[in-house]
Amino acid sequence: MKATIRNLLRVVLPLALAVGILWWMYRDFDWRGMLQTQMDWRWMWLSFPFGFTAQYFRALRWRLALAPLGERPRLSTCTHAVFFSYLSSLIVPRSGEVLRCGVLSRYEGTSFGRAVGSVVTERVVDMSMVAAFSAVTVLCQVPVFVRFLDETGMSLTGFLEGFTPTGYAVTLLCGTIAVLMGVILVRRLNVFSRTREVLSDFMAGLLSVKKLQRPWLFVLYSVGIWASYFLHFYLAFFCFGFTEHLGVTAAWVAFVVGCFAVLVPTPNGAGPWHFAVKTVLVLYGVEETSAALFVLIVHTLQTLLIVALGLEAVAALALTRKRTPEPKD
Repeated sequence: MKATIRNLLRVVLPLALAVGILWWMYRDFDWRGMLQTQMDWRWMWLSFPFGFTAQYFRALRWRLALAPLGERPRLSTCTHAVFFSYLSSLIVPRSGEVLRCGVLSRYEGTSFGRAVGSVVTERVVDMSMVAAFSAVTVLCQVPVFVRFLDETGMSLTGFLEGFTPTGYAVTLLCGTIAVLMGVILVRRLNVFSRTREVLSDFMAGLLSVKKLQRPWLFVLYSVGIWASYFLHFYLAFFCFGFTEHLGVTAAWVAFVVGCFAVLVPTPNGAGPWHFAVKTVLVLYGVEETSAALFVLIVHTLQTLLIVALGLEAVAALALTRKRTPEPKD
């Protein structure tokens, strides 16, 4: 009974947070005006392949990281596991990383502990890259970020005065959910480490990047992942007359801010991402209603792409034969 309630809360709380923020943002939105918005779909269709390549590069990098451990899963299985992980995270945020390791274990006989360790390593690399280009972006756009903190009520000089009751409620809820997700992660790691064998596999996966035979390829895949993410987002700017003139700098700042917003565990960052990116667009001169329209349309369409790739993965995995694992090195 307790497990059922806990699993239910893992779905309901992030969804409630996303719905609450979106309701607050769009409670007075002109939905009729939205239907009359002119949109150049050619740019949106052009952006979609980069949504695919971001996930495909992630599969290539993951497979490369597993190679030094003697794990040689099929690329198709790795790719479908990644697609499926994004889909599952729409239902239970952050669940995809564990589930994609389970997919490899089931269909390829890959060590679950080693797969999890390699995923953790990937995340460390990703966060390091985000931190690096975020620091450069902040230094190059200090006035914009100062204004962003002021607009969101997070400036150090006016933190208490700038926060509205809604701001306090949203921040408290986000913090609470973040702590709960952290507790869940720690418990999972404790489960992984109950036996020496599993802990050994986990550590081997965590340190697999040190044994890469082609580290330059790992770096290349990592760059490909984030370049694809950015282009997937940036090309959407050209779909609308009110964003097509902003340029790459504004898109990059919005992209960086959005990367941190999605750390809040909601389905595909829904809610926090909308609020953060909309605020950045307003700071660059986009009218507030237009900015809200942009984030709503772009996020919705990109989420539908994740759903489409995830459903394709589910169908493909259903037809995939389980493979007897090769002898480990």
